[in-house]
Amino acid sequence: MEAQLTQGSVAGRLIRLAIPIAWGIFAIMAFNLVDTYFVSRLGTVPLAAITFTFPVVMTVGSIAVGLGVGAASAISRAIGRGDPSQVRRLTTNSLLLAVLIVVPFCLLGLVTIDPLFRLLGADDQTLGLIRQYMEVWYLGMVFLIVPMVGNNALRAAGDALSPSVIMTVSAGINVVLDPILIFGGFGIPALGLRGAAIATVIARAASLIAALAVLSRGKGMLSVHPGTLSVMLRSWARILHVGIPAAGMFMIIPISTGILTRMLASFGAGAVAAFGVATRIESFAFLLIYALSTSLTPFVGQNTGAGRFERVRRGLRWSYGFCLFWGLAAAVVLGLFGRPLATLFSKEQNPEVIGLAALYLRLVPISYGMQGISLMVIAAFNALGHPLPATTLTFLRTVLITVPLAWVLKLWLGPAGIFLGMAMANLMVGLLAYLWTHRVLRHAEALHGREGFPFEAVGV
Repeated sequence: MEAQLTQGSVAGRLIRLAIPIAWGIFAIMAFNLVDTYFVSRLGTVPLAAITFTFPVVMTVGSIAVGLGVGAASAISRAIGRGDPSQVRRLTTNSLLLAVLIVVPFCLLGLVTIDPLFRLLGADDQTLGLIRQYMEVWYLGMVFLIVPMVGNNALRAAGDALSPSVIMTVSAGINVVLDPILIFGGFGIPALGLRGAAIATVIARAASLIAALAVLSRGKGMLSVHPGTLSVMLRSWARILHVGIPAAGMFMIIPISTGILTRMLASFGAGAVAAFGVATRIESFAFLLIYALSTSLTPFVGQNTGAGRFERVRRGLRWSYGFCLFWGLAAAVVLGLFGRPLATLFSKEQNPEVIGLAALYLRLVPISYGMQGISLMVIAAFNALGHPLPATTLTFLRTVLITVPLAWVLKLWLGPAGIFLGMAMANLMVGLLAYLWTHRVLRHAEALHGREGFPFEAVGV
C-alpha cells in the first residue's frame, strides 16, 4: 500500500485532500438542514422535540469523530512506515472497536430516554415525540459510528474523494426518504418523527455498506483475520490513545458554546438568536479551514511514519499561511457584508438580532486566522500520536480563556464584550499553538524509530 502523501508537492497534496473533504462536510451540513426543514413542517412541538435531541446526537457524534481521528492517526503512520499487514489489522480492528462501543451506548440510551430528556427540560407532549425519534436512532447507532471510522480510514490512505462521495450519496438518500417517511407516500403511512429517524438510519446504513465495499475491494484495507485477542487489544490501545482524548476534545466545544449562550441569554432572546445566526454564517466561512485541518491528519501521519519531518514542517507552514490569508479575507468580507448576511438568516427581520449578529461578524473574524492555526496544530498533534496537547489547546481556548474573558468583558461591554473575549482567546491560543508545535516536532523527530516509542506501537 503506497504512502501517496509522502511524495509530490506539499501544497498540491493538501489541496487535493481538502477540496473533497470540504464537499463532504457541506454534505453533512445539508443532511442536518434537510432533517430540520422537513420536521419543521410538522409544527412547533415536533421541531422542539428534534431540537432536544441535538445535544445527545452531538455527544455521540463526538465519540464517532474521536474514534475516527484515532484510527486515522494510527493507520496513516502505519502506511507511512510501509506496513500493509498492520494497516489491514488496524483498519479491521478499528471497525470492530466501533461496533463494540456502540452496543453499550445503544442499550444505555434506550433505557435512559425518559430521565435524560426530562433532565434537559422536555415536557410530556414533547417527550412522546422524542421517544419516537430516539428509539429508532439508538437502534441504528452502529450506522452512524462505523461509517465515520471507515471514512477516516480511507482518508488516512490519502483517499478523500471516496468518503465525500459516500457522504453525498447518503445525504441524497436522506433528502428523498425524509418527505416520504415523514408525511407518507407511495403506500407508506405518515410516520412523523419516527419516519425522520428511519430515513436517517437507512441513509447511514447505505454509507456503511459503501465504506466497507471501498475499504475491502477498492483499497484492500480489511482482513478476515483481525489477529489474536492480544493483537486486537494492542490495536485498540493505539486507536484509543488518540481517540479518547479526541472525543473529549470535541465534547468540550458544545459545552463551551452552551456557557456562552447562557451568558448571552442574560441580555434577552434577541442576543441568543443573534449568536445562532452569526455562528451559522461562521460555519460556512470556516468550511475550508475545517477541511484543511482534517486533511492534515493523514498527511502528517504518513510523513511521520516515513520519517519525513521536513515535509510535515512544510505542510504546517503552508497551512498556517492559508489560514492567515483566508482569515483576513473572511474578516474583510464579513466586516463589510455581515449585516446583509445576517438579514438573510433572520426570518423575522428583528433589528436587534441583525445588529448583534453584524457586531459578532465584525469582531470575532479578526481572530479567524489564528484560530485556524490552532486547528492545524491540533490536527498535527493528533496525527503525531500526541493527543493530550491537542485536547489541552482546545480546553484552553474554549473554557479556560474564552469563558473567563467573555464573562469579565461582558460586565463592561455587554454582548460585545463576550464577542471580544472569544476573539482574544482565539488570538492567544493560536500563538501558543504555533510555538508549541515546533517543540513537539523536534521531540518527535529525535525519538522517531526508537523501541517503545508510541508512534511505532512495537509488537502490533
